[in-house]
Amino acid sequence: MTAQIQQAKEAFGARLREIREDANLLGRQLAEAAGWQPSKVTRIERGTRNASEDDLRAWCRICGAQEQLADLIATRRNIESAYVEWQRQLRVGLRRRQEASVPLYEQASLFRVYHPFLIPGLLQTPGYAAAVMRQVRLFLSLPDDVDDAVEARMDRQRVLYRGDRRFMFVIEEQALRTRVGDPDVMAGQFDRLISSMSLQRVSLGIIPAGASREIWPAEGFLMFDDLTVRVETVSAQLTITQPREIALYGRTFERMQAIAAYGGQARELILEAAAAI
Repeated sequence: MTAQIQQAKEAFGARLREIREDANLLGRQLAEAAGWQPSKVTRIERGTRNASEDDLRAWCRICGAQEQLADLIATRRNIESAYVEWQRQLRVGLRRRQEASVPLYEQASLFRVYHPFLIPGLLQTPGYAAAVMRQVRLFLSLPDDVDDAVEARMDRQRVLYRGDRRFMFVIEEQALRTRVGDPDVMAGQFDRLISSMSLQRVSLGIIPAGASREIWPAEGFLMFDDLTVRVETVSAQLTITQPREIALYGRTFERMQAIAAYGGQARELILEAAAAI
């Protein structure tokens, strides 16, 4: 079990404990009303036992919190299904993962993408994508299908030019300074960023390294409309579908946008990074 899964379970248990306490019930009183052993309530609230959907229904009924039931069930399902271990997902190579996400890309109409230290996949050149994927393959000891995976990623980029979609990208200046591949690869990537800025459906913001900020750099994430958020960690891919958590990422993105540079200022940051390399 990854640390992220356990943290999510502990946070969920703490939320259930708050519901019980708001109802002025002791753990043993809740257990008695539900026909459970008192230890079951303790384990659920500590995050060491999963609450079933029937458990959640009883919990909300006894605590008079029926209005929270749908949200709690969504959170529970998210915890159970959101974390996909990289080794299990990628064991057949990188291409499969690129292809598996195509339906999600094709169904969305609004994309909000933030990354602190890399250029997002939708804006990567083939050379940049290949350099990133080679490192991932070596680090995780995966089969070598980098060329096929890059082809699949480039094919996935067709969503940038089809349909009535909008794309909002915010990256940290560090993403321009992170060396991926050789200088020619970086030069090509900078050209791609500048050309992407001319697309009417694309908005690219860059947060200057010295910006005065009220929100710190976060983990990279990709929002598909207001329905799904994808977050990649070292050990797993997190898929978030719980409305309350999606709203937090939406607010985070808005704050990132507010301190980002756009237009000519963003172009200058790209040109400065290009000159440095």
